[in-house]
Amino acid sequence: MKKNEPLTGSHPLLPNLDQEIIEEMLLRIGASSVEELFSDIPSDIRLKRGLRLPEGQSESVVRRDLQSRLASNKTPPSSLCFLGGGVWPHYIPAAVESVVSRQEFYTSYTPYQPEISQGMLQALFEYQSLMCDLLRMEACNSSMYDWASAAGEATRMAAKVTGRRRFLLCGDIGPTRLEVIKAYVSPMDLELQALPLDGRSGATDFSALSSRITSEVAGVYVENPNYFGVLEEGLLDLSTLLHERGGLLVVGVDPLSLSIVKPPGEYGADIVVGEGQPLGIPMNYGGPHLGIFAVRDLRLARSMPGRLIGMTTEKDSEQKAFSMVLQTREQHIRREGATSNICTNQSLMAVAASCYLAMLGKTGLRRLGEVIISNSHYAAKRLSRVDGVTSPLFKGPFFKEFAVGYEGARAVSVYRRMARRGVLGGYPLDRGFRLGREAGLFCVTEVHTHADIERLAAALEEAVKR
Repeated sequence: MKKNEPLTGSHPLLPNLDQEIIEEMLLRIGASSVEELFSDIPSDIRLKRGLRLPEGQSESVVRRDLQSRLASNKTPPSSLCFLGGGVWPHYIPAAVESVVSRQEFYTSYTPYQPEISQGMLQALFEYQSLMCDLLRMEACNSSMYDWASAAGEATRMAAKVTGRRRFLLCGDIGPTRLEVIKAYVSPMDLELQALPLDGRSGATDFSALSSRITSEVAGVYVENPNYFGVLEEGLLDLSTLLHERGGLLVVGVDPLSLSIVKPPGEYGADIVVGEGQPLGIPMNYGGPHLGIFAVRDLRLARSMPGRLIGMTTEKDSEQKAFSMVLQTREQHIRREGATSNICTNQSLMAVAASCYLAMLGKTGLRRLGEVIISNSHYAAKRLSRVDGVTSPLFKGPFFKEFAVGYEGARAVSVYRRMARRGVLGGYPLDRGFRLGREAGLFCVTEVHTHADIERLAAALEEAVKR
């Protein structure tokens, strides 16, 4: 076959190339030609030539070519990664991958037939139970797409439950997450207002909040820790004030922080969302992720998006059984009565998270949190000795991530120079935040050693002085 010549005739892997088969298929569907099948595509945008593909190669040649192309990617451990901001480097026990790669989980999709999906349903039920225990909430769904989609759904839910048309957001949300929230509420008559950021602590400024929480406010969304890794204070007072005035408190969390920090259920959060990627899920180009969504009051459970797995007993025995309950998605009930139109789910990621949490246990999770706190604070202190660097930039307590300020150097340039030295870190904070100076965001976890941090400091020192 000549280069770029269309495939025709019989082929062992592409039987539909045979003209007789094509004509039979056209006859069955009532079309006169293949061209007719694509007639709804405007002719001016249709490709009228063959694809410019190279000649066929053997598997070994193709493999070498792909490996050569993939080698240009900067990936851990070939590059030392201190990036965070929504995707974080964490160690994943080998047992987690072993469990989720089992075909019973890996090939399962949606357990629409509970009688033959008991294993998957029980695994998701265990995930929900573990998350409720970790968050101190009453009900948790079986998964959302990611933190951003969960936050968007929570904002919509708060407005729907309260019937109010104003919602307050903390001023330290990640820019991409904020854009997703705006997209989710754009079809609604809902006004979003941002709360100011305290430039010294790096936390939300709640000083003038009392006058802003009126009878029109559906709720307040706060992240703890926030995008800069800073832990918020005064959230119990905030929830008390909100509840007195009929609003809901929505809190976004990093689940690993709850090994150290008080869980949101203990300071009055009504809805909790978050990102499950730190719980045994690889970074993998930024996905797939695992959105966490939980509620404190069981009366809110009927307004939750997504799926909820429940436990019951079999009809004619006391044998435990699992099934999907409260299926308020638009695929299952009338569209106008649905709480969400979320279609798929992240079941496999939820299974990974439940395996991860079960393996670590309460003591292991606590120790992990202590290691992360120790490493990240050691790194912040070490970087403070680099000339031209303010580390940490904010004075508030932080978990895992911290911002660093630069004197006389652009954050984007520092980031690129470090990357050329094989160190990924200092994500530029020039988008979405008005910090009034150049700054970068660093993430330090249990995977980083003191030697890694010394290498980071050396790379940063070279990058800021050029």
